Amino acid sequence: MQELLKKYKLELSEEELKKFEDFLKIFMETNSQINLSGIRDADEIIEKHFVDSLMLAAFLDIEWKVADMGTGGWFPGIPLAITHSDSQFTLIDSVGKKLKCVDQFATQLGLDNVITLNGRAEEIWKDLNHREQYDLVVSRATAYFPTLLEYVLPLIKVGWIFAAYKLDDKQELRSAKKALSRLGAKIMKVKNYTLADQDRTIVFIEKISKTHIKYPRKVGIPLKEPIS
Repeated sequence: MQELLKKYKLELSEEELKKFEDFLKIFMETNSQINLSGIRDADEIIEKHFVDSLMLAAFLDIEWKVADMGTGGWFPGIPLAITHSDSQFTLIDSVGKKLKCVDQFATQLGLDNVITLNGRAEEIWKDLNHREQYDLVVSRATAYFPTLLEYVLPLIKVGWIFAAYKLDDKQELRSAKKALSRLGAKIMKVKNYTLADQDRTIVFIEKISKTHIKYPRKVGIPLKEPIS
């Protein structure tokens, strides 16, 4: 694990490294019973899940109230929570079975800065306890960019940030222009990197004005009819 972390110039404390070693064992055991990821090899899990999740910290300080939209089985929320113990993480997904695994991981790793929220993006943001309440939202490999923006931007406080982990697809990035304008946001910067011989990117979006209350639209519409 240390060799792969060094390859990407990621430095962890001994305590953090120990938690990742424990997490690797816990995750591999759980993944053999419940399919959270098609990646089974330990080195691939470290590189394609752990390292990729942590790449955000190479480009952005994380000391805030954070939401992970569409966390699935745990990424990038759990790795970031391990390395940013002073930040509070809310891991969100519509699949309750996956979030039960996340709760189990957080308990076994002693992560008291992680909570989970089960629900669909189109419904959660009607709750004023969540709408425009987060400093940073992250999402990794979840949805087509205009759809993803409609899911996420209602969560973020004006002046704060969405970090989207994506493949390096400039056409998809261009497709989000109208959605950004309509939802009250703009691209701050795009950071590219290579992971396991694959070109990847993190797109940083700044929320510049309140998102109209009509967004997100009803369940299923952002997916079927992305803003374009």
